[in-house]
This record gives sequence, structure tokens and C-alpha cells, in this order.
Amino acid sequence: MADNLFRQGSLCPALPPPRTWLERKIVKKIPIKKFWNSVIGQRIAVIIAISIALVCFGTAGYMLLQHYTFIEALYMTIITLSTVGFSEVHPLDSEGMIFTIVLILMGVGFAGFALAYFSQIMLDAEILDAYRRRKLIRKLDRMENHYIVCGYGRMGEIIADRLHAQKVPVVIIESDEPTLARIREKNLVHLSGDAKEEENLIAAGVARAKGLVSVVAKDSENVFIVLTARDLNKELQIFARASSPGTEKRLLKAGANRVVSPYAFGATRIALNILRPTVTDFLELALSGEGMGLSMEEMTIPAHSKLVGSDLAASGIRNNYNLIIVAIKRAEGTMVFNPLPGEKFHAGDTLVAIGAVESLARFGSEILCENYQLFTPG
Repeated sequence: MADNLFRQGSLCPALPPPRTWLERKIVKKIPIKKFWNSVIGQRIAVIIAISIALVCFGTAGYMLLQHYTFIEALYMTIITLSTVGFSEVHPLDSEGMIFTIVLILMGVGFAGFALAYFSQIMLDAEILDAYRRRKLIRKLDRMENHYIVCGYGRMGEIIADRLHAQKVPVVIIESDEPTLARIREKNLVHLSGDAKEEENLIAAGVARAKGLVSVVAKDSENVFIVLTARDLNKELQIFARASSPGTEKRLLKAGANRVVSPYAFGATRIALNILRPTVTDFLELALSGEGMGLSMEEMTIPAHSKLVGSDLAASGIRNNYNLIIVAIKRAEGTMVFNPLPGEKFHAGDTLVAIGAVESLARFGSEILCENYQLFTPG
């Protein structure tokens, strides 16, 4: 499935869809109430409350003991607690001096307490988590044409790791905490939450994403995720996993473009290894690129390519690049297998080519687009 994800569509950059108002609201919203209910918020609230209590205590004391006005008492309290050292508003009697000494000691003690408190906050793991979350939100806000992987189980891990290795931008949505710890160790972009929730899909940038992969454990959840994602982005390429018979049809009706059953795929692979072992070995080597310099690649022809309008024989693909064109997929979806020399190329056609890795890379860079990136499975 990871190979299909990377090979789906053109590898040349495309313009991203604009952000929706709802997406900007969810991604950039600051959870104020949640912050003040957190441990950090409660600690800061305690410091603010003590500060206000000290000011009120000092103001009331000067008003009662020295008969200052409210403004005079407040001014005297502030300069005393801040140790600025300005002169008194009025000369202090013995009671006023004793009260001022007590207020200074309370202020110095509070300053030490606040310093220790803030140091504990800065060293607290929660503040680091808050920093990571804000950094993640900024990173998600910048992502375009990425893939969203829902579920980081055995299939999701392989898919996400393969895409990440090919420098394909990927966002993982996972709710299991031990699994999230593994994702953090690999420094992968992720969201902690349920992929069935519309808010999490929007926060992951589904409106700007190129594709979505739903490989959670339950088929019913995959159907719901596909249905929600399709409703949020009509142009999204959606790949889904089907574990039980009959689920494939429901996933396709829900809006999935491709559905893979790991059990059916594995059984078919074993049967082909028995019936056609040489063919299977060749395809595995061509697709994986392991053990030989041969690879199979798909490339979409952009409108500005010099291939547009020419035929296979005149293109020089075989003579100049030593590549074999196995098939041509037209823009409307029809397939031309083993194309004849007179078969013409059109903008939007996808070529399935096989040849040396270096030749494929050179062909992609010179003929298709300057920033072409060859798929090299890891």
C-alpha cells in the first residue's frame, strides 16, 4: 500500500487547496479554559492570587494604621513590596514602621517562593508537552499535499515509515499512548486523538492533504473514517484496509479510492510464489530495488513536457534512456499495455517504465519535471 501511495498521481508539485474557515478555527484556537484547569495554570493562578492578597493586605494595613487614603495606601504598598525605595507619603509612626517591616519580609518571602515556583513549572514535563503541542500545531499549519495515516498498528507503521523515508509529508493520528511514545521516538508528525472525530481530521489538515490512509483495527471504524474524510475533501485520495469479507464494498461506497485486504493480498502472494516463482521474484526485485540496479516506476506527463504530442518511437525513451514502457494509463483512466511504437503521449498520461535506477532518475528530471524525485523503497 505504501508503494501505491507514493506512486498515485503526478510527482510534480501541485497547488494545495485553500484552508477552510473551520480548519483555521480548530487548528489555531487556543484552549484557554483547558490551560487554566491544567497543573501549570493552577500554579500560576496561585501566584497571582497571593500577589493580589499581599497588595490588599498592605493597602488595608496602611489605611487602618496610618489613616492613608486608598491611593496613598496602594502607592505605599507597591513601593514597599517592589523595594523601589521612594520616601513615605507621610511620616510613619512606630506602628507604621513595624507594619512596613512585616510587609517587606512578606514581599521578600513571596519573591523567593514565586522564583522557586516558576523554576518548578519550567522544569515540569507538562510545560514541555505544551511547547511540543504548540510546535506541532505550527508544523501542521504549514503542511500541504501530505498524507494522513489513521492508526499506527502493524500496517500503519510500515506505511508511515516508508512514506517518511521517501520524504513524503505524513501526519499520523493515533490514540494509544504506548504507540504514541514510539511515534515520538521516531520524531514523526502526529496527533493524539481518535481518527473518527471530525475535529482531528480537520486539525491534521484533511482539506489540504493529498491522501488519507485508514488502517485502524476495526472495519466499522475504517468505514466511518473514510465517510467523514470524503465529506471533508471530495478530491482526497483515500486508501483503506478491509479485514473481513464484504467490507471492501462498504469502504468503496463510503468513498475510498483503493481498498486492500491484507489477508487476501497475503494469500494471493503465497499462491503466486508457488505458481510463478520466477515472475514473482522478478517483480519483487523490480519494485523493491534490492539486489539489482533495476526498478519499476510510474511517471505522470505534465502539460509542459516535450513528450506531449510525440509517439513512443520518436520519443527516444528506448535509445536515449534504455527504458521499457510497460503500460500507459490515460488521463481518463484507460490502460494501454505493451504500447506500440506509434502510440502517442498526451498530457496527464501516466507511464509505467522499467529500467536502471539511474536512467529512470535522469529521464524523470530531463523529460518530466526538474524536481522529479525517484521512488526508492527502503
